[in-house]
Amino acid sequence: MPKTLEEIKKKTLNDDPQLLSEDVDYVLGERLGYTPSQFQLHLKDELTPEQQKQAQKDMKKLLLGNSPQYILGYAWFLGYKILVEKGVLIPRFETEELVQWALENIKDSDTVLDLGTGSGAIMTALASEAKKRGIKDLNLYASDITDKALLISEENFLKYDLDVTTRKADVLVGLAKFDLIVSNPPYIKLSEKSLMDQNVINNEPDEALYGGEDGLDFYRKFVKQVRDHLNSQGQFFMEFGFSEKAALQQLFANELPDFEIEFRDDIAGKPRMIHGKWEK
Repeated sequence: MPKTLEEIKKKTLNDDPQLLSEDVDYVLGERLGYTPSQFQLHLKDELTPEQQKQAQKDMKKLLLGNSPQYILGYAWFLGYKILVEKGVLIPRFETEELVQWALENIKDSDTVLDLGTGSGAIMTALASEAKKRGIKDLNLYASDITDKALLISEENFLKYDLDVTTRKADVLVGLAKFDLIVSNPPYIKLSEKSLMDQNVINNEPDEALYGGEDGLDFYRKFVKQVRDHLNSQGQFFMEFGFSEKAALQQLFANELPDFEIEFRDDIAGKPRMIHGKWEK
């Protein structure tokens, strides 16, 4: 049996050359609490029998096609350790930028909704960071269409001592009014499924990924409903697919002419986020 990290990694990649080396490193390193640089320094260390057993178990799951974050049971998001499992979307680092943008606009006593909360990553990071900045008396809500997502999000809110009211809802139907709505909705086009990582297709929930033929199904419902769910001068922040900006510009111009709309690129220079503010 392989006894060092290097030997375990080599055997795993030999068993399946299609596996990403960084996924192997990530799972092995995270289990031992190593940063990427520490992992490289400890590659030749001999593991204890218990560590060897855990590593073998994790690598078997990785070889079976499980996502690294589902194997570990968590994902990192804006420095927060977010509990995840199959049935909820794994939070992406691109969405951290959406949270940062929303943080620039949140204020004391705002009523805030994380729409389509999934694991609760957005609300966990947004509320925790707002607290650090001295923003007080926020009224926090999170909604999702699946019970599984609401259950996992509630565990994360409890973990970070956040008082968040959860609601089951399809887009905004049945929800109250808010000062600020933040959302990373499903926006992948069905035609793009063949281009996606097989690991994502096999592991992550369809309802959190796909937005219909053109990726815009969620946004069409949102623009029809949002006026009934925003307070005066209310705002929203949403993520979208980088190829969808032109279509969204048209949609929001047609449906929300009384909103101030702003698009923003992500750190890679791709169109990724939209901000709307009701001018009423």
